[in-house]
Amino acid sequence: MRIGMLTGGGDCPGLNAVIRAAVRKGIQHYGDEFVGFMEGWRGVIDNVTMPLDLKTTSGILHKGGTILRSSRTNVKKIPGGFEKCLETIEKNKLDALIALGGDDTQSISLALSEREVKCVGVPKTIDNDLSGTDVCFGFDTAVTIATEAVDRLHSTAEAHNRVLVVEVMGRDAGWIAITAGIAGGADAILVPEKPIDIDEVCRLLKYRHDHGKKFAIVVAAEGAQFPEGGQATQGTSVDSFGHVRLSGIGQALAEEIEKRTKYETRSVNLGHTQRGGTPTAYDRMLATRYGVAAIDLVHAGKFGQLVVLKGTQITSIPIADAISKTRTVGEDLFDVMTSLQPPKSTV
Repeated sequence: MRIGMLTGGGDCPGLNAVIRAAVRKGIQHYGDEFVGFMEGWRGVIDNVTMPLDLKTTSGILHKGGTILRSSRTNVKKIPGGFEKCLETIEKNKLDALIALGGDDTQSISLALSEREVKCVGVPKTIDNDLSGTDVCFGFDTAVTIATEAVDRLHSTAEAHNRVLVVEVMGRDAGWIAITAGIAGGADAILVPEKPIDIDEVCRLLKYRHDHGKKFAIVVAAEGAQFPEGGQATQGTSVDSFGHVRLSGIGQALAEEIEKRTKYETRSVNLGHTQRGGTPTAYDRMLATRYGVAAIDLVHAGKFGQLVVLKGTQITSIPIADAISKTRTVGEDLFDVMTSLQPPKSTV
């Protein structure tokens, strides 16, 4: 078979591992040929490609980013976009298309599937918020980086008797914040799923201060927000899928905490550091399993499907189901978080 591949949306560690696995199994076990589209759906629209073979995918397992590069191109917003995609697919004589991406990327996969393109999806979102899969590759790397940062910030916070607010990724779901926050021993964790209770945050910090700890760490997802306001943004421009660039909740929190408690407070925004660099062993393994499963789905004729992890097993679900809603943090993890904090009755 002749198969196209692309990576859409934000990059994350593990994309190259997926590409490598699919290409290696496809060529060595099925006799497939591969066409790589550059910069996501933009490459499909403009027919910009690179060859994907054993040579071009050699040595990429441990590399971050994506050799296919990426973009946030929304085919739906481009006049004649789907027609151009169909023309490119026909020109390249493709039998199937594998798209690596989150809900925005997979919404285009779904639309093309409805136009009889044989699509298979691979779940990619650093926020870990795609429904139907227990874990997305890249998430473990992001959490590891964020946790290491929290560990490092403890020492400088203690040295200066400061409160440090650490802003991490997480637009609509706080998986990175709550996982890195608990793993790193943060004193307060703020996520998009629950409005910020600044009184509670200050209570926790004062309790810690009154019990001999003159420093503290607060971890906040970029999408966390105060009840009376929206998400903190960097400007008002939006990408082609309507997403505004989030940034600034950490600084806003730091200013409010210092104002209320009089404790010296600083903010640190980890930003793209979380999605850069080499993937962890877990993410390399998960990404490899996804790549192998994706090419197997193609040859099983199971199109319009997204490969997913359920427990310890790789399976698949309809793309439509995967993008139907955001996967948010459950109450079980919130219970773990509050179990480690002093109850309100102690103050």
